[in-house]
Amino acid sequence: MQLTRRISNVIVVLALILGMTICLPGIIGSGLPVFSQEIQHEAIAINIEVPVRVFKGDTFIDNLTVDDFEVYENGVLQIVDALYLIKKTDIKREESELPKEEARKVFAPKVSRHFILLFEVKEWLPKLGEAIDYFFENVFVPGDTLNVVTPRTTYNYKSDSSEKLSKKEIAAQLNEKLRHDAMLESAEYRNLIKEIEDLLAARGILDEVWENQLSIAQDLLRKLENLRYVDEQRLLQFAEYLKQQEGQKIVFLFYQKEMLPHFSPKYLNELTSGLQGREDILMKITDLTAFYRRDITFDVNKIKQSFSDSSISIHFMFITKTQQHALDITRIDSMSTINIRYVDQSEDIFSAFKEVAEATGGLTQSSYNASFAFKKAADASENYYLLYYSPKNYKTDGEFKYIKVRLKGKKYKVTHRAGYFAN
Repeated sequence: MQLTRRISNVIVVLALILGMTICLPGIIGSGLPVFSQEIQHEAIAINIEVPVRVFKGDTFIDNLTVDDFEVYENGVLQIVDALYLIKKTDIKREESELPKEEARKVFAPKVSRHFILLFEVKEWLPKLGEAIDYFFENVFVPGDTLNVVTPRTTYNYKSDSSEKLSKKEIAAQLNEKLRHDAMLESAEYRNLIKEIEDLLAARGILDEVWENQLSIAQDLLRKLENLRYVDEQRLLQFAEYLKQQEGQKIVFLFYQKEMLPHFSPKYLNELTSGLQGREDILMKITDLTAFYRRDITFDVNKIKQSFSDSSISIHFMFITKTQQHALDITRIDSMSTINIRYVDQSEDIFSAFKEVAEATGGLTQSSYNASFAFKKAADASENYYLLYYSPKNYKTDGEFKYIKVRLKGKKYKVTHRAGYFAN
């Protein structure tokens, strides 16, 4: 499945996990390694682990037994060999035909947690700070690991930081880092947009001057494009890196809806008036205006399968609050000759990452309030079942095997990863 979408910073932010880490004394340590080539799978999968969450409304159902579940692989019913009920990092209940100690050796449930808080936002929002505070107060426990990815940098939480600073102090430091990085990113974006607007507003009297201004505007647009460049391979490497980490991998992705400037038809007519016969200049104007509609294609299905194979749960928080600078510029430009409007361009990114979240067993929350959306997703991530089965007629054919978990005679919401690669 291919899905066309506009270029987004969000993959750049994911790529930063692989390529850039800032050290924060006492809290922030070394970063994640950069992969120069794809890591090959070596182990033959025998027992397939499936984290499963079951809800009635927003309430997790914790009284299910192994007999309540049915697991299908590529449509074929499998035998569930073991079930574990996990709350935070504790195994609360387990079922298997094997003796307890033998079962734990065979299935080896890993309940440690690696969190990634990933912020793709265009400005600092106080509710983001509340979300970070809630995470440290109610979610994070000793033994968990954490990376925080801002629009510019990756911060790695050191496991011994809680011995040096309180959770409140750690949250305050991370809040300040996020605020600083979001403001820098926002300023760079706004400055590029403003330079482009000024160039187009100050159309030269001579065609040669105007042509030069358009060339400069094109260069600025390329810089803007680099801020939002999608590197699919880095995202796939990110999934592969996390696959090598033991335990549960939980990503909370905060994405603020994307507002991009669009020129009115009236202004486009003004730009091109009197340029008949100057196809070179008209072509540059066409390129400029096409930038705001420029789409790229990346394989969403490949990303869904890669993250599902790595058993990463992605919870997608779509923040519907409009950026203040977009609102301000729209109000100012409503009285100007440029007549630029900021338009929501997030429909495709919302659809893409909603699909990725669903394929990994995660949730999608859409809200004006980032803290509210995070609390719902964080609470939903706390409890889950681990199901184990050994696939019938397993072959290492490299194909993606689709998993479907159902409940017998119960109408609850069930979330889980979509499948795995038989490598």
